[in-house]
Amino acid sequence: MLQLNNLDASYGFLQILWGVSLHVDEGEFVGLIGPNGAGKTTTLRTIAGLLKPTGGEIVFKGQSMNDVPAYQTTRMGISYISEDLNLFPDMSVRENLLMGAYTVREREKQLETLAFVYDLFPRLEEREEQLAGTMSGGERKMLAIARGMMSNPELLLVDEPSLGLAPHLVSDVFQSLQALQETGVTILLVEQRVNATLEITDRAYVLEQGKIVMEGPSAELLTNNHIKEAYLGI
Repeated sequence: MLQLNNLDASYGFLQILWGVSLHVDEGEFVGLIGPNGAGKTTTLRTIAGLLKPTGGEIVFKGQSMNDVPAYQTTRMGISYISEDLNLFPDMSVRENLLMGAYTVREREKQLETLAFVYDLFPRLEEREEQLAGTMSGGERKMLAIARGMMSNPELLLVDEPSLGLAPHLVSDVFQSLQALQETGVTILLVEQRVNATLEITDRAYVLEQGKIVMEGPSAELLTNNHIKEAYLGI
């Protein structure tokens, strides 16, 4: 479904990604792990069209995405949930969710998707009239993920969903992502909690200093000595 071929990306004169190649197949749950500053968020921003690559190619469903603007990537089936969430704090849960469906023109389809999202996230339905700005950190993360689903994406890009959350809330958010994958959504997850990520994903890539240094089935990476020493403290 998604293929990155020798992708380079920069902010001005500062190059962040160096020849990054990875793929995500339809229905997969893939992790992208690595230390702070490795280029994980930059990778997602480039896929989402927020940053233009300086080299290489992004291919989504057989089509080059290098020159596709961010608003068009959403219409093509990619939804990006940033670590900043970008919710509307003075709008209700329901209003935030419907804003996520702005590319879906049929009102009936919007309401069908809303019902689907409420089924996945019953807590949001309970709080549908609550202002997003008054919700807890974990609830806001769930709302951001749910809003990302409102455009009926085929590929969900999720950036650091555990950032700033207490451990028990992290578990809730990760369970929500697993539930989404079980519905058929393809997910590329960027996350610093390496152990938790490798426990829920099918495969993973390790990004260090802007380069992919390791990849493989998540279960195998959990037992890798470099992963244990560098990320798990074992």
